[in-house]
Amino acid sequence: MAAKTANAMDLDREHQPLSLSDRVAKVYEESRDEIFRYIVMLGIPRDTAQEICQEAFLRLYRALRAGQPIENLRAWAFTVARNQALTIRSTASFGVLDTEIEQKLAGNSPSPEQNLLEVEKFRRLDEAVLLLTAQQRQLFHLRTRGFRYREIAEIVGLSTSTVAEAVQRAVERLRKVLYE
Repeated sequence: MAAKTANAMDLDREHQPLSLSDRVAKVYEESRDEIFRYIVMLGIPRDTAQEICQEAFLRLYRALRAGQPIENLRAWAFTVARNQALTIRSTASFGVLDTEIEQKLAGNSPSPEQNLLEVEKFRRLDEAVLLLTAQQRQLFHLRTRGFRYREIAEIVGLSTSTVAEAVQRAVERLRKVLYE
């Protein structure tokens, strides 16, 4: 495969190619919080989630340094972090997170200043999300973080059509619960 030229994201302010460590640092700055919240949403404790994030970006650096062709650095880091989290979750006995705690850890809880209508809206949304399957919750979460169906499929190891169908079913289920 021929070497790709740097895209706009891989250039510094003077339009010079970024160094390998600068490229990884840039992806880290842009994606670390999202990956961390996603790992916590999977039921991993905060301290372990931080270690998983760090390991994912370390592996990204090592893979790029070894010459591995990676087109989408953000999706690659999400995939590595997800796989690590699922491995850890399957071998460790973490308690199931309460939905309210899960939302707060993921950074999606309403602020104290929000009025009663906002609280009610989030309560209904929490109830609706609980009705989704674990897979639908995971796929829906990634979609709300801006990933395309193709990228989600790469991250979770499903076909693009399966991801699209599952996300559409999740949205429809949420719509029914929230607006009926």
